[in-house]
Amino acid sequence: MKKLFGTDGVRGLANVDLTAEMALGLARAAADGRSGTAVVGRDTRRSGQMLASAVHAGFNAAGFDTADLGIIPVGAVSHLTRASNATFGVMVSASHNPAEDNGIKFFGSDGGKLDDDREAAIESRYQTETPWVEVSGEALGIQVPMVDALERYVRHLSSQADYRLAGIPVVLDCANGAAFLAAPQLFDALGADVEAMNTEPSGMNINEGCGAVSPAGLAERASGRIGLAFDGDADRCIAVDEDGLVCNGDAIMAILARHLKGRGELPGNRVVATVMSNLGFRMAMQGMGLEVVETPVGDRYVLEQMRRTGAGLGGEQSGHVLFRDHSTGDGLLTGMRLLEVVAATATPLRELRRVMVEYPQVLRNVHVRVKERLPDAGPVWDSVRLMEKRLGNAGRVLVRASGTEPLVRVMVEAREAHEAAAIADDLVLVVRRELGGIAGDQG
Repeated sequence: MKKLFGTDGVRGLANVDLTAEMALGLARAAADGRSGTAVVGRDTRRSGQMLASAVHAGFNAAGFDTADLGIIPVGAVSHLTRASNATFGVMVSASHNPAEDNGIKFFGSDGGKLDDDREAAIESRYQTETPWVEVSGEALGIQVPMVDALERYVRHLSSQADYRLAGIPVVLDCANGAAFLAAPQLFDALGADVEAMNTEPSGMNINEGCGAVSPAGLAERASGRIGLAFDGDADRCIAVDEDGLVCNGDAIMAILARHLKGRGELPGNRVVATVMSNLGFRMAMQGMGLEVVETPVGDRYVLEQMRRTGAGLGGEQSGHVLFRDHSTGDGLLTGMRLLEVVAATATPLRELRRVMVEYPQVLRNVHVRVKERLPDAGPVWDSVRLMEKRLGNAGRVLVRASGTEPLVRVMVEAREAHEAAAIADDLVLVVRRELGGIAGDQG
């Protein structure tokens, strides 16, 4: 069973849970006994340079040459892994987590995140300290900068655009993260009227009250314009319409699905979504005659299912949206595609979002001591079944363990917000009792 890798790579408190020694060891475990190259990018966290340097060192010690991409969105790491025929790509980032945390995401040569088996193999080699292949002299790898990495990425995305965005006023919340240079450059290049905010990273202000996890500031600043908010590594995009109302990943997917279907560009009339997607999204897709294929939480699971079923669109409520021919979530691409629908239809986002009606959804994060016991916690599942029976077809209950934190997430949807909240609160009490709840629960 994996212990280090969660649903989105290895993540933890930088220099405590995730150390430079661990970063070096994981990179060396990935590369050892192979030949190849790797590209390495990072976000703006203070710990990023330290950990990225360790990743380079691990690959170099195994004989891999590495290219340093610098501070760059995770979508760029995915693209440049493929474009440079690298064996691995690595993003050093803890995504939407606080600045004190950091993480390591590995990508394969196709630009997609490694599957569970490959991550488990890397972890096994790291944990068992398998004797390394001895590399020395000319066989050692070297690190070089890819000085045009950002330019290549922005040029690649802009070349994918189907419409110019001339005349569309947009406010970009770059979360003081990896998008702080790339996002303004891209949307300027596409002709939008751009204002950018949270573009002054200090190393410790990434995601701090801003970006995709805190869009309230963007909603206030947008003032009649469309807003696009990214998270720390810019794989998420959350939009704000002209009235300041938030459009999450479900709403964005629904808008894109209708547009693509109308153009005959939605293979199989099928979309892929996770278990967290709102019941209103599912009902909207049903009303359009579209099939929803469900996956566990995690954009790599969405991508795997898209490839398996031939779907051209998938994503998560959190703002990860994936498209055919792209190997990971890219918030800048998502924002570009959304604004293209506005341009193509000459319709404000406030009207486009009416494609779905969102059911009230209540999410409780329960800090517990032993989240691993959740599958065998019979009283929890008895309570879930009881609440599902109470809701019938007019709601939904989801209880799952977090893949990255010591949490159990309790999600309830119902026609009325007060009913969803009451059911969620009842389930939280059961989870705490059965799994050892501790202080720090969040509403």
